[in-house]
Amino acid sequence: MTNVRVTYDGEANAAYVYLNHPEVRQRVAHTYPCDPAAVGGMINLDFDKDGRLVGIEVLDAGTKLPQYLLDAAERLDT
Repeated sequence: MTNVRVTYDGEANAAYVYLNHPEVRQRVAHTYPCDPAAVGGMINLDFDKDGRLVGIEVLDAGTKLPQYLLDAAERLDT
């Protein structure tokens, strides 16, 4: 099983799911915002220069992500 890094800021109610290798720092070249009406909130998909998905930003994360994932996430608001 692959470990995925997830950060969560409870004050902002925002989470970020990193899909790149933990030792590789990748730059975001393009952000694709998902239609907020279609997904019931704001979700941004981040891609690198080669078009690979490297991260997912989830706003209003408390209603969009499972609680176990938020509980396990690295906290940014402490």
